Amino acid sequence: MKTIRLLFFCLLGLTGLLASCVRGDDYDNDAEGNFKALWTIIDEHYCFFDYKAKTIGLDWNQVYTTYHNRLSEDMNSMQLFEVLGEMLSELQDGHVNLYASHDIARNWSWYEDFPANFNDSVHELYLGTDYKIASGLQYKILDDNIGYIYCPSFNSGLGEGNISQVLQDFAECTGIIIDVRGNSGGELVKAERLASHFTNERILVGYMSHKTGTGHNDFSGLQEIWLEPSDGIRWQKKAVVLTNRRCYSATNDFVKDMKECPKVTVIGDQTGGGSGMPFSSELPNGWSVRFSACPIYDVGKNHTEFGILPDINVSMKIEDILKNKDTLIEFARDFLKN
Repeated sequence: MKTIRLLFFCLLGLTGLLASCVRGDDYDNDAEGNFKALWTIIDEHYCFFDYKAKTIGLDWNQVYTTYHNRLSEDMNSMQLFEVLGEMLSELQDGHVNLYASHDIARNWSWYEDFPANFNDSVHELYLGTDYKIASGLQYKILDDNIGYIYCPSFNSGLGEGNISQVLQDFAECTGIIIDVRGNSGGELVKAERLASHFTNERILVGYMSHKTGTGHNDFSGLQEIWLEPSDGIRWQKKAVVLTNRRCYSATNDFVKDMKECPKVTVIGDQTGGGSGMPFSSELPNGWSVRFSACPIYDVGKNHTEFGILPDINVSMKIEDILKNKDTLIEFARDFLKN
Protein backbone atom coordinates (compact mmCIF):
# COMPACT_ATOMS: atom_id res chain seq x y z
CA MET A 1 0.00 0.00 0.00
CA LYS A 2 1.07 3.57 -0.57
CA THR A 3 0.03 6.60 1.42
CA ILE A 4 -1.11 9.45 -0.80
CA ARG A 5 -0.96 13.02 0.32
CA LEU A 6 -3.77 15.29 -0.68
CA LEU A 7 -2.28 18.75 -1.02
CA PHE A 8 -4.52 21.57 -1.98
CA PHE A 9 -4.29 25.31 -2.01
CA CYS A 10 -6.89 28.01 -2.43
CA LEU A 11 -6.61 31.77 -2.65
CA LEU A 12 -8.79 33.22 0.09
CA GLY A 13 -9.12 36.47 -1.80
CA LEU A 14 -7.81 38.29 -4.82
CA THR A 15 -4.88 39.75 -2.88
CA GLY A 16 -2.69 36.68 -2.78
CA LEU A 17 -3.58 35.36 0.72
CA LEU A 18 -2.89 31.63 0.64
CA ALA A 19 -4.22 28.76 2.75
CA SER A 20 -3.34 25.08 2.60
CA CYS A 21 -4.55 21.80 3.95
CA VAL A 22 -3.08 18.30 3.97
CA ARG A 23 -4.89 15.01 4.18
CA GLY A 24 -3.54 11.48 4.04
CA ASP A 25 -5.37 8.31 2.96
CA ASP A 26 -4.24 4.77 2.17
CA TYR A 27 -4.98 3.13 -1.18
CA ASP A 28 -3.30 0.26 -3.02
CA ASN A 29 -1.20 1.20 -6.02
CA ASP A 30 -3.21 -0.83 -8.51
CA ALA A 31 -6.10 -0.08 -10.85
CA GLU A 32 -8.69 -0.45 -8.10
CA GLY A 33 -6.75 1.63 -5.59
CA ASN A 34 -5.98 4.48 -7.99
CA PHE A 35 -9.57 4.54 -9.20
CA LYS A 36 -10.98 4.75 -5.67
CA ALA A 37 -8.42 7.35 -4.64
CA LEU A 38 -9.32 9.60 -7.58
CA TRP A 39 -13.07 9.19 -7.23
CA THR A 40 -12.89 9.91 -3.49
CA ILE A 41 -10.66 12.99 -3.88
CA ILE A 42 -13.17 14.49 -6.30
CA ASP A 43 -16.17 13.34 -4.25
CA GLU A 44 -14.90 15.03 -1.10
CA HIS A 45 -13.37 18.21 -2.51
CA TYR A 46 -14.90 19.15 -5.88
CA CYS A 47 -17.11 22.23 -5.56
CA PHE A 48 -19.73 22.11 -8.32
CA PHE A 49 -21.64 18.86 -7.73
CA ASP A 50 -25.05 20.39 -6.97
CA TYR A 51 -24.71 23.03 -9.65
CA LYS A 52 -23.79 20.50 -12.33
CA ALA A 53 -26.45 18.06 -11.21
CA LYS A 54 -28.94 20.80 -12.06
CA THR A 55 -27.32 22.03 -15.27
CA ILE A 56 -25.93 18.89 -16.93
CA GLY A 57 -27.55 16.10 -14.89
CA LEU A 58 -24.31 14.94 -13.25
CA ASP A 59 -24.71 11.93 -10.92
CA TRP A 60 -21.31 11.26 -9.36
CA ASN A 61 -22.39 7.97 -7.75
CA GLN A 62 -23.55 6.69 -11.11
CA VAL A 63 -20.25 7.81 -12.59
CA TYR A 64 -18.50 5.58 -10.04
CA THR A 65 -20.53 2.54 -11.12
CA THR A 66 -20.12 3.21 -14.84
CA TYR A 67 -16.34 3.56 -14.79
CA HIS A 68 -15.62 1.04 -12.06
CA ASN A 69 -17.15 -1.58 -14.32
CA ARG A 70 -14.44 -0.81 -16.88
CA LEU A 71 -11.60 -1.76 -14.53
CA SER A 72 -9.71 -5.03 -14.86
CA GLU A 73 -6.80 -6.51 -12.93
CA ASP A 74 -4.60 -6.89 -16.00
CA MET A 75 -5.15 -3.43 -17.51
CA ASN A 76 -1.98 -1.44 -18.23
CA SER A 77 -1.30 2.15 -17.19
CA MET A 78 -2.39 3.55 -20.57
CA GLN A 79 -5.75 1.83 -20.28
CA LEU A 80 -6.19 2.99 -16.68
CA PHE A 81 -5.33 6.56 -17.66
CA GLU A 82 -8.00 6.45 -20.37
CA VAL A 83 -10.67 5.26 -17.94
CA LEU A 84 -9.77 7.81 -15.26
CA GLY A 85 -9.53 10.65 -17.77
CA GLU A 86 -12.94 9.84 -19.24
CA MET A 87 -14.41 9.64 -15.74
CA LEU A 88 -13.15 13.16 -14.98
CA SER A 89 -14.53 14.46 -18.28
CA GLU A 90 -18.03 13.79 -16.92
CA LEU A 91 -17.53 16.92 -14.79
CA GLN A 92 -17.25 19.10 -17.94
CA ASP A 93 -14.71 21.30 -16.22
CA GLY A 94 -11.63 22.75 -17.90
CA HIS A 95 -9.96 23.07 -14.49
CA VAL A 96 -10.07 19.30 -14.02
CA ASN A 97 -6.99 17.51 -15.33
CA LEU A 98 -5.13 14.27 -14.74
CA TYR A 99 -1.36 14.52 -15.24
CA ALA A 100 0.83 11.56 -16.14
CA SER A 101 4.30 11.41 -17.70
CA HIS A 102 2.83 10.51 -21.08
CA ASP A 103 -0.28 12.70 -21.30
CA ILE A 104 -2.69 15.17 -19.69
CA ALA A 105 -6.38 14.28 -19.54
CA ARG A 106 -8.47 17.37 -20.16
CA ASN A 107 -11.91 18.59 -21.13
CA TRP A 108 -12.03 21.41 -23.68
CA SER A 109 -15.75 21.27 -24.46
CA TRP A 110 -16.09 24.78 -23.00
CA TYR A 111 -14.85 26.14 -26.34
CA GLU A 112 -14.61 23.26 -28.84
CA ASP A 113 -18.33 23.25 -29.63
CA PHE A 114 -18.56 27.03 -30.15
CA PRO A 115 -17.52 29.44 -32.91
CA ALA A 116 -14.09 31.02 -32.51
CA ASN A 117 -15.25 34.58 -33.19
CA PHE A 118 -11.62 35.38 -33.90
CA ASN A 119 -9.43 35.12 -36.98
CA ASP A 120 -5.64 35.24 -36.59
CA SER A 121 -4.91 36.47 -40.11
CA VAL A 122 -7.42 39.31 -39.92
CA HIS A 123 -6.32 40.22 -36.42
CA GLU A 124 -2.69 40.57 -37.54
CA LEU A 125 -3.79 43.22 -40.04
CA TYR A 126 -5.19 45.36 -37.22
CA LEU A 127 -2.03 45.12 -35.11
CA GLY A 128 0.29 45.48 -38.09
CA THR A 129 4.01 45.48 -37.31
CA ASP A 130 4.28 48.85 -35.57
CA TYR A 131 2.38 48.01 -32.40
CA LYS A 132 3.99 48.52 -29.01
CA ILE A 133 4.55 45.86 -26.35
CA ALA A 134 4.21 46.54 -22.63
CA SER A 135 4.96 43.22 -20.96
CA GLY A 136 1.97 41.01 -21.89
CA LEU A 137 0.02 43.82 -23.60
CA GLN A 138 0.21 44.56 -27.32
CA TYR A 139 -1.23 47.96 -28.16
CA LYS A 140 -1.56 50.71 -30.74
CA ILE A 141 -3.78 53.65 -31.66
CA LEU A 142 -6.08 52.81 -34.57
CA ASP A 143 -6.55 55.29 -37.40
CA ASP A 144 -9.83 56.59 -35.93
CA ASN A 145 -8.14 57.55 -32.64
CA ILE A 146 -9.38 54.48 -30.77
CA GLY A 147 -6.84 52.82 -28.49
CA TYR A 148 -6.53 49.07 -28.98
CA ILE A 149 -5.05 46.62 -26.45
CA TYR A 150 -4.63 42.92 -27.14
CA CYS A 151 -4.07 40.79 -24.03
CA PRO A 152 -3.46 37.15 -25.09
CA SER A 153 -2.58 35.84 -21.61
CA PHE A 154 -2.40 36.74 -17.94
CA ASN A 155 0.70 34.60 -17.46
CA SER A 156 3.28 37.18 -18.52
CA GLY A 157 4.65 39.83 -16.18
CA LEU A 158 2.12 42.66 -16.06
CA GLY A 159 2.93 45.48 -13.67
CA GLU A 160 1.23 48.73 -12.67
CA GLY A 161 3.85 50.64 -14.63
CA ASN A 162 3.10 48.72 -17.84
CA ILE A 163 -0.62 49.41 -17.63
CA SER A 164 -0.22 53.06 -16.64
CA GLN A 165 2.16 53.67 -19.56
CA VAL A 166 -0.31 52.19 -22.04
CA LEU A 167 -3.16 54.35 -20.70
CA GLN A 168 -0.92 57.42 -20.77
CA ASP A 169 -0.16 56.75 -24.44
CA PHE A 170 -3.91 56.60 -25.05
CA ALA A 171 -4.64 59.88 -23.22
CA GLU A 172 -5.96 61.64 -26.35
CA CYS A 173 -7.98 58.65 -27.59
CA THR A 174 -11.76 58.72 -27.81
CA GLY A 175 -12.02 55.34 -26.09
CA ILE A 176 -10.20 52.05 -25.85
CA ILE A 177 -10.78 48.42 -26.79
CA ILE A 178 -9.37 45.66 -24.59
CA ASP A 179 -9.36 42.44 -26.60
CA VAL A 180 -9.06 39.30 -24.45
CA ARG A 181 -10.36 36.84 -27.04
CA GLY A 182 -8.39 33.62 -26.90
CA ASN A 183 -6.98 34.46 -23.46
CA SER A 184 -7.37 31.19 -21.51
CA GLY A 185 -6.24 32.67 -18.20
CA GLY A 186 -3.14 32.84 -16.07
CA GLU A 187 -2.51 34.63 -12.79
CA LEU A 188 -5.64 36.01 -11.14
CA VAL A 189 -3.74 38.88 -9.52
CA LYS A 190 -2.70 40.19 -12.95
CA ALA A 191 -6.25 40.07 -14.26
CA GLU A 192 -7.37 42.00 -11.18
CA ARG A 193 -4.49 44.48 -11.65
CA LEU A 194 -5.60 45.35 -15.17
CA ALA A 195 -9.24 45.75 -14.12
CA SER A 196 -8.26 48.03 -11.23
CA HIS A 197 -7.36 50.79 -13.73
CA PHE A 198 -11.01 51.15 -14.77
CA THR A 199 -12.62 52.23 -11.52
CA ASN A 200 -12.06 55.22 -9.24
CA GLU A 201 -13.78 53.59 -6.29
CA ARG A 202 -13.65 50.32 -4.41
CA ILE A 203 -16.40 48.18 -5.95
CA LEU A 204 -17.99 44.83 -5.15
CA VAL A 205 -17.30 42.42 -8.03
CA GLY A 206 -18.46 39.05 -6.68
CA TYR A 207 -18.31 36.42 -3.98
CA MET A 208 -16.32 33.29 -3.10
CA SER A 209 -16.96 30.35 -0.80
CA HIS A 210 -14.75 27.51 0.45
CA LYS A 211 -15.17 23.83 1.18
CA THR A 212 -15.48 23.24 4.93
CA GLY A 213 -16.00 19.47 4.90
CA THR A 214 -16.19 16.38 2.71
CA GLY A 215 -19.92 16.60 1.96
CA HIS A 216 -21.07 17.95 -1.37
CA ASN A 217 -22.82 20.85 0.38
CA ASP A 218 -20.15 21.64 2.99
CA PHE A 219 -19.28 25.25 2.17
CA SER A 220 -18.52 28.42 4.06
CA GLY A 221 -20.74 31.45 3.71
CA LEU A 222 -20.16 33.76 0.76
CA GLN A 223 -17.20 36.08 1.15
CA GLU A 224 -17.28 39.39 -0.69
CA ILE A 225 -14.70 40.09 -3.40
CA TRP A 226 -13.83 43.75 -3.84
CA LEU A 227 -11.88 45.45 -6.61
CA GLU A 228 -9.61 48.21 -5.32
CA PRO A 229 -8.81 51.14 -7.66
CA SER A 230 -5.25 51.30 -8.91
CA ASP A 231 -2.81 53.86 -7.55
CA GLY A 232 -1.61 54.35 -11.12
CA ILE A 233 -3.31 55.99 -14.08
CA ARG A 234 -7.02 55.18 -14.25
CA TRP A 235 -9.04 55.33 -17.46
CA GLN A 236 -11.91 57.88 -17.35
CA LYS A 237 -13.49 57.46 -20.77
CA LYS A 238 -15.49 54.67 -22.36
CA ALA A 239 -13.93 51.25 -22.78
CA VAL A 240 -14.97 48.01 -24.48
CA VAL A 241 -13.90 44.47 -23.60
CA LEU A 242 -14.04 41.97 -26.49
CA THR A 243 -14.76 38.34 -25.54
CA ASN A 244 -15.22 34.88 -27.04
CA ARG A 245 -15.61 31.35 -25.66
CA ARG A 246 -11.85 30.94 -25.21
CA CYS A 247 -11.88 33.51 -22.41
CA TYR A 248 -11.36 31.16 -19.48
CA SER A 249 -10.28 30.97 -15.83
CA ALA A 250 -8.57 34.24 -14.78
CA THR A 251 -9.88 35.90 -17.96
CA ASN A 252 -13.41 34.85 -17.03
CA ASP A 253 -12.83 36.57 -13.70
CA PHE A 254 -11.42 39.66 -15.45
CA VAL A 255 -14.60 39.97 -17.51
CA LYS A 256 -16.69 39.55 -14.35
CA ASP A 257 -14.81 42.44 -12.72
CA MET A 258 -14.90 44.68 -15.77
CA LYS A 259 -18.67 44.33 -16.06
CA GLU A 260 -18.95 46.15 -12.74
CA CYS A 261 -16.64 49.01 -13.74
CA PRO A 262 -18.28 52.26 -14.86
CA LYS A 263 -18.07 53.16 -18.58
CA VAL A 264 -17.08 49.59 -19.52
CA THR A 265 -19.12 47.52 -21.98
CA VAL A 266 -18.49 43.85 -22.75
CA ILE A 267 -19.04 42.97 -26.41
CA GLY A 268 -18.74 39.60 -28.16
CA ASP A 269 -19.62 36.07 -27.11
CA GLN A 270 -20.23 34.37 -23.77
CA THR A 271 -16.96 33.56 -22.03
CA GLY A 272 -15.81 29.98 -21.48
CA GLY A 273 -16.15 29.97 -17.68
CA GLY A 274 -13.79 28.22 -15.32
CA SER A 275 -14.72 30.01 -12.11
CA GLY A 276 -13.56 27.32 -9.68
CA MET A 277 -10.24 28.01 -7.96
CA PRO A 278 -8.13 24.89 -8.67
CA PHE A 279 -6.60 22.59 -6.05
CA SER A 280 -4.28 19.64 -6.67
CA SER A 281 -3.63 16.16 -5.29
CA GLU A 282 -1.70 12.96 -6.08
CA LEU A 283 -2.69 9.35 -6.71
CA PRO A 284 -0.80 6.29 -5.36
CA ASN A 285 0.94 5.77 -8.71
CA GLY A 286 2.28 9.34 -8.76
CA TRP A 287 -0.20 10.83 -11.22
CA SER A 288 -1.47 14.24 -10.12
CA VAL A 289 -4.98 15.57 -10.41
CA ARG A 290 -6.18 19.16 -10.52
CA PHE A 291 -9.79 20.08 -9.73
CA SER A 292 -12.06 23.00 -8.88
CA ALA A 293 -12.57 23.47 -5.14
CA CYS A 294 -13.57 27.11 -4.46
CA PRO A 295 -16.53 28.50 -6.42
CA ILE A 296 -16.64 32.16 -7.45
CA TYR A 297 -19.90 34.02 -8.07
CA ASP A 298 -20.82 37.32 -9.72
CA VAL A 299 -22.39 40.25 -7.85
CA GLY A 300 -25.81 38.66 -8.32
CA LYS A 301 -24.50 35.54 -6.53
CA ASN A 302 -24.77 33.53 -9.74
CA HIS A 303 -22.26 30.83 -10.71
CA THR A 304 -19.89 31.90 -13.49
CA GLU A 305 -18.56 28.35 -14.04
CA PHE A 306 -20.12 28.09 -17.50
CA GLY A 307 -19.28 31.63 -18.59
CA ILE A 308 -20.41 35.26 -18.50
CA LEU A 309 -22.78 36.79 -21.01
CA PRO A 310 -21.65 39.94 -22.84
CA ASP A 311 -23.58 43.20 -22.59
CA ILE A 312 -23.90 43.13 -26.38
CA ASN A 313 -23.67 39.88 -28.31
CA VAL A 314 -21.72 40.19 -31.57
CA SER A 315 -20.36 37.35 -33.72
CA MET A 316 -17.85 37.29 -36.56
CA LYS A 317 -19.38 37.48 -40.03
CA ILE A 318 -17.92 35.50 -42.90
CA GLU A 319 -18.44 38.40 -45.29
CA ASP A 320 -16.36 40.61 -42.99
CA ILE A 321 -13.55 38.05 -42.78
CA LEU A 322 -13.45 37.87 -46.57
CA LYS A 323 -12.95 41.66 -46.56
CA ASN A 324 -10.19 41.33 -43.93
CA LYS A 325 -12.40 42.95 -41.31
CA ASP A 326 -12.93 41.87 -37.72
CA THR A 327 -16.65 42.22 -36.98
CA LEU A 328 -16.17 42.63 -33.24
CA ILE A 329 -13.42 45.25 -33.50
CA GLU A 330 -15.40 47.25 -36.07
CA PHE A 331 -18.56 47.08 -33.94
CA ALA A 332 -16.59 48.24 -30.89
CA ARG A 333 -15.09 51.17 -32.83
CA ASP A 334 -18.51 52.36 -33.95
CA PHE A 335 -19.87 51.88 -30.43
CA LEU A 336 -17.14 54.00 -28.88
CA LYS A 337 -17.46 56.78 -31.47
CA ASN A 338 -21.25 56.95 -31.31
